[in-house]
Amino acid sequence: MKASSKCFSLSTCLPSNFVFLFFMTSLVLLAPNLSSSHVNVYWNWTQEPISSVDIKEKRASILHDEGEAPSPTALASDHHHGSPKSIEDDEKLDPKFKNISTDKGNLLAQKNTKLRRIEARLAKARYSIREAGKIRNLTSSLQDPDYVPHGPIYRNAKAFHRSYLEMEKVFKIYVYEEGEPPLFHNGLNKDIYATEGRFLNEMEKGRYYRTYDPDEAFVYYLPFSVVMLVEYVYDHASYNYNLDHLGLVVKDYIQIISHKHPFWNRSLGYDHFMLSCHDWGPRVSGYVDPLYNNAIRVLCNANKSEGFKPAKDASFPEIKLLSGEVTGLIGGYPTSERTILAFFAGHLHGYIRYLLLNTWKNKDQDVQVYEELPKGISYFAKLRSSKFCLCPSGYEVASPRIVEAIFAECVPVLISDSYVLPFSDVLNWDSFSVQVDVKEIPNIKKILMGISERQYLRMQKRVKQVQRHFVPNEPPKRYDVFHMIVHSIWLRRLNVRIQDW
Repeated sequence: MKASSKCFSLSTCLPSNFVFLFFMTSLVLLAPNLSSSHVNVYWNWTQEPISSVDIKEKRASILHDEGEAPSPTALASDHHHGSPKSIEDDEKLDPKFKNISTDKGNLLAQKNTKLRRIEARLAKARYSIREAGKIRNLTSSLQDPDYVPHGPIYRNAKAFHRSYLEMEKVFKIYVYEEGEPPLFHNGLNKDIYATEGRFLNEMEKGRYYRTYDPDEAFVYYLPFSVVMLVEYVYDHASYNYNLDHLGLVVKDYIQIISHKHPFWNRSLGYDHFMLSCHDWGPRVSGYVDPLYNNAIRVLCNANKSEGFKPAKDASFPEIKLLSGEVTGLIGGYPTSERTILAFFAGHLHGYIRYLLLNTWKNKDQDVQVYEELPKGISYFAKLRSSKFCLCPSGYEVASPRIVEAIFAECVPVLISDSYVLPFSDVLNWDSFSVQVDVKEIPNIKKILMGISERQYLRMQKRVKQVQRHFVPNEPPKRYDVFHMIVHSIWLRRLNVRIQDW
């Protein structure tokens, strides 16, 4: 898809806006001394962008680095960016702005002042995170009453901890109030799409991060539910999977909020986000070019071969909550009672599962693969009795089996193509999971048997440690799945600088 520079409402577009992309999304921290490679994109409202940017394959983040993140001096070297100290100057601006309500020029100046303050806070956060990332050890030295990130499950524990604390301190999300349930402001709290509904409903409660003043927001949430659009708008009698009706609802919604509010047109959506766990979330976003190409898309179906861009989009986990209850999810048998080497049970669903079932179904007592479990055999008891749990993708890349394995304290074996794993900006998945190429499915037993008992015990211990980042809680608890999703959005907002001229 090609990015569009058109506004939905030309009357609400300012004559020249600037969006700066820093490409800092996954936690600078593995190689903090790399040279600066930030990119400026200058949009004009009557033509295509003066310079186009392909961020499809870039992983840049302030938390770790894949070779493209700015150096710690990048902010100071660019006069557009200023220095982290600029926030102090902004805080000294005339407080009388609050009382001016009739002069349009002053109102615009007041809004620009708030935006400058937000950008100054982001600049300060970037600097603090980079500085934390320079200290090369596996444990954060920052004080925290609940949890101090530590160990190899993190790409950089110190950078993540600093980033998380900065997020808690300043991050604010505005939820657009337009739209009516059930399509908007409402989601399912149970079954396979529970993470989408739980996040949406938690933001509606407003207990964490939400602001009701849009001028104070760092990001703007588009609160539509693709699950509900499929339930109430999609023609279930259709056999051609035509999603036009769903796409038009989203397109109309963005047209409404772009006419009523200035924020979408101000940034062309770069500081907006949608969240969807439905397989069709990416396709529905494609009906609005800036939503697909610019906005932060928080998706379970995080497939790079289908347009997922890790530098701006965020992956979050698919968690199946059969009843919607969030208690009693965690627990497994001691390692001494895990007598099964590897386990999988699931119906034929995509070519990867076909290969797995065709190769291993009912063929080995160590690698137990079932299309359907015999009566009287508990699926969860099998998970808890296994050392490794096989997690193949289905028709789409995401699978609830990954989180099921983590909850059962079973080391996940990930079998997929082009899947961007949840929270991979922060988490070092190689430390607590095994990743197997699809072509290596016939060699699964050999691969797993090649992992020593000592290494398995280390990985299993790390699985227990990482559980806290995937657990849904009511109410949410620090560092749990809700806060980790917000942190992923926070990281993408750190990638962008918006200026209103």
